[in-house]
Amino acid sequence: MEQLIGTGVALITPFREDLSVDVDALERVVEYNIQGGVDYLVVLGTTAESATLSQAEKQLVVDVVVRTNAGRLPLVLGVGGNNTMAVALELKTLDLSDFEAILSVSPYYNKPTQEGIYQHFKVISEASPIPVVMYNVPARTGSNMLPETTLRLAEDFSNIVGIKEACGDSVQIDKLIKYKPESFLVISGDDATALPSVLSGGAGVISVLGQGLPVQFSEMIKFGLEGNGEGAYDIHHKLTTLMSLIFEEGNPAGIKSILEQKGISRATVRLPLMEATPTLKEKIATSLKVLDRAHA
Repeated sequence: MEQLIGTGVALITPFREDLSVDVDALERVVEYNIQGGVDYLVVLGTTAESATLSQAEKQLVVDVVVRTNAGRLPLVLGVGGNNTMAVALELKTLDLSDFEAILSVSPYYNKPTQEGIYQHFKVISEASPIPVVMYNVPARTGSNMLPETTLRLAEDFSNIVGIKEACGDSVQIDKLIKYKPESFLVISGDDATALPSVLSGGAGVISVLGQGLPVQFSEMIKFGLEGNGEGAYDIHHKLTTLMSLIFEEGNPAGIKSILEQKGISRATVRLPLMEATPTLKEKIATSLKVLDRAHA
């Protein structure tokens, strides 16, 4: 799965003021990231506010991204949930012909045991006609997918090709990288730990901030994959403030503020999320100006 090495971005779903899907803005977001040099696009991840989208809206988002991308970059589709059999049924009925892989989150809210997580992904693996990238994000799911479970799945199922790891624990990430099968991808799910993960042998990142700053983020990850730690950290240090700010009031409120300030899409989000406050928007604007001066 060399297509998934480098910088992936978890696309937002832009909304108009009336909260309908903004097709024109979504086209601009896709084009902005392609032109910015990212390596692949993730469609309908959690950053897309997929939990608030109807099935018709999800299909609209897929259709717009596929059409706009026009085969230029690999695409990954978010297909996950905490009802194992419902996810399996969805995988058997979806048209996945335009996608390289699915991204499937570890079950949330239910708080399964490690064996329950293993059995969940066993069913997902057996149902999916395309490769599977697992997603561990304990802060959102309420349970941590331990390295032993991840490695067991990686060994047992050939179509489970990687994990988006957002545990925030460098020891856990390093353990995965050290003991994983050679072709298994450990992809960072945290912008702040993406570079350290890559320099330790990780395959790259599925980024939130990278969507707003594709040129800089892609260059940082490229340097990291090439072993150019000095060049990579030079960029990393310039981005750290924004890495923190965009999550200050929840995701994707922060990244939508960046894209609004760049004239690409509105900052509108759907309840229960709230649009970034004027205070946060001002802090983001100030940080973007500092970054622009640094690259001038």
